[in-house]
Amino acid sequence: MQLSYAQNLEDYHLDLIFGGQPTGTYVDVGGGHPVADNVSFWFYLKGWRGLVVEPQEALAELYAHVRPRDHTVSCLAGRNEGEGQFHVFEKLHGFSSTVREHAQAAAEFGATFTTTVKPVRTLAALIAEAQLTAIDFLKIDVEGAEADVLAGVDFERQRPRVILLEAVAPGSMADTAHTWEPYLLAQGYRFALFDRLNRFYVAEEAQDLAQRLPAQPAPWDQVAHLWDCGRAPERTDHPDHVLAQTLQCGFFAALPSLEPALLAHLIERGRDVSPRPQGHRAGSRLGRGHRGSAGQGRIPAAHTRARRRSRSPHRHRRAARGPRPHRLHVRRRARAGLVRGAALPGRVVPCA
Repeated sequence: MQLSYAQNLEDYHLDLIFGGQPTGTYVDVGGGHPVADNVSFWFYLKGWRGLVVEPQEALAELYAHVRPRDHTVSCLAGRNEGEGQFHVFEKLHGFSSTVREHAQAAAEFGATFTTTVKPVRTLAALIAEAQLTAIDFLKIDVEGAEADVLAGVDFERQRPRVILLEAVAPGSMADTAHTWEPYLLAQGYRFALFDRLNRFYVAEEAQDLAQRLPAQPAPWDQVAHLWDCGRAPERTDHPDHVLAQTLQCGFFAALPSLEPALLAHLIERGRDVSPRPQGHRAGSRLGRGHRGSAGQGRIPAAHTRARRRSRSPHRHRRAARGPRPHRLHVRRRARAGLVRGAALPGRVVPCA
C-alpha cells in the first residue's frame, strides 16, 4: 500500500490483513465522502465492491459518480426498521449523529445542526438487499450509535471476517467500547487491535487473519496520506497536476457558453463550501451573477481559514500520532470537494 485515504490508517491496517486478496466485499456504515477520509476507497480501487450506508444525501449521491460498483443506500442503520431522528451538521458533517447528546456537545465547538427524520433499516436487511453472500470486513463509524447498528446484524447468517468500530465518543474522546463490546464478543468475535480511535475484531473462525495485524498501531508516517499530495492545481509534483490545470483551462474557456441554470448552480455550490473572499460585498458582481467573476472564488484562502478553525477541538489526538491532518479538517476539506477522484456514471439506490 502506497497511499492511505483514511483518517487514522484504518485502510492500511486492513490491507495488512487482506493485501494479497485481489477482490473482496466490504460493508461501510457511515461511509462519509467516497474518497477523502474513507476507509473502503483503497479497496474499491483494487477492484473490491460492497455496501455503503451513508445517511447524508449530499455525500451518498457522490458514490454513484465516483464508486458506481458499490450498492449505496442513504438511510440510518439501527436495531429495528422504522424512522429515526438524525442531527445533521452542514459544515462539519463528521459530527452528524442520531444521538442528540453528541450533537449538542459538538455544537459547543461553534457548529450548528438541524434535525431531520430518516428511514431506519437493519443491517441484516440491507446486506440481504445488496445480495452480499460473504463479507470480508464491516466498518462502523456512526458517532455513538454503534450498539444499535450491531444489534441489526444477523450474525448467524452474516459473519464479516473482520469488524472495526470507532470506539471513542465524538468530542470528548471518552472510551465507548463498553456499550457494545460485550455483545460483539458474545457473537463469536475476538479483539485484535486498538489504533487509538478504532477497535478491530476478528471472527473466531478466521483467527488466522488476526496474526497479520501488528501488536501496536503503525506509525503515522508508515505510508503517504491523501492530504500529503496537497491541491492538484497548485502542486507541480501532484500526480493529477496536469489534469487539474487542463480541467481548469477547459472550464474557463467554456464559461461564456454555460447555461444560466448551470452557472447559477455552480455559484451557489461555491458559496455553500467557501466563505466570501475578503473585500467581497453583498450585491457585488458575483452576487449579480457576472460571468467574468464567477470563477474567481478564493478557495485557497477559505481552505486556510477552515483549517485554522477546525484544529482546536481534539488537538491532543495529533500529539499522540505525530503531525497529521485533523479529522475535522480532513472532513471539511472533503465536503469542499478538495479531493482526487474521477466522475463516473452511476446512481444511488433509494432507501425504502
